[in-house]
Amino acid sequence: MEVTVFGTASGHRTHRSSFRVRATAGAVAAGMFLAVGCASSDEGPGEAAGGVPVVEKGKLTTCTHLPYPPFQFEQGGKVVGFDVALVDLVAKNLKVEQKILDTPFENFKTGAFLNSGECDLAAAGMTITDERKKNVDFSVPYFDATQALLATKKSGVTTLADVKSKKKKLGAQAETTGESYAKAQGFDPVAFESSDAVLNGLRTGQVDAVVIDYPVVQGWLKDKANAAEFALGQNIETGEQYGFSVKKGNDKLRAAIDKAIEDARADGTYDKLYKQWIGPLPKGQS
Repeated sequence: MEVTVFGTASGHRTHRSSFRVRATAGAVAAGMFLAVGCASSDEGPGEAAGGVPVVEKGKLTTCTHLPYPPFQFEQGGKVVGFDVALVDLVAKNLKVEQKILDTPFENFKTGAFLNSGECDLAAAGMTITDERKKNVDFSVPYFDATQALLATKKSGVTTLADVKSKKKKLGAQAETTGESYAKAQGFDPVAFESSDAVLNGLRTGQVDAVVIDYPVVQGWLKDKANAAEFALGQNIETGEQYGFSVKKGNDKLRAAIDKAIEDARADGTYDKLYKQWIGPLPKGQS
């Protein structure tokens, strides 16, 4: 018997092979509910506006991996963030509600939950790569990402060269481009399950520095206590871009996602959401 938690623009992220259940009083108050055992007669595949197929009638089911602020994280019993807000735009156009499931990050590379029909799309701050394109189809890019080095101030580390010369421990999130980049530079980073685990590993002294997505660092250092103990080191330009993924051949949904992103960029909604969840727009972007 499998238990899943779902609702409108809310849901939950883990490293296990099944979905994680984390229902709190706040989450239930926000309209979430538990489904145990067999599905009700109202559940099952359906069609959204424009003939877009969905795995559950009336829902746009999104697989993600929590937490990954500012893209998706829990706040007040609901899952919110930049990715969530963008996918909500897609759901609105399709006249359905977004339902979020927390799933292992490694499955996004293989498209496992898309292929099994458990999710319509994956939204997890996921970098578009040629390797991943072999298994899933990506939307147009919706975010230009860079990696960053974050270190304890007492380590004296500001660059990856410092990490190597001072023989410090480096960490990264498992199965991410940050981990891949570190390995390509000759490191054997300590792998952590999630971005939260990476930062906690840094905070508790398991590692001296980490390679992680810059927006995550940007948000984390807004906390004065964090800023007092940790410092942003080199910015690592990798040319990465994030995209939402769908099952290979699901052209109708991919087109609907592309349209929502492009419309949001054109009418100013994208900029508004960027400022709300991430911060000031990059230089040269209006």
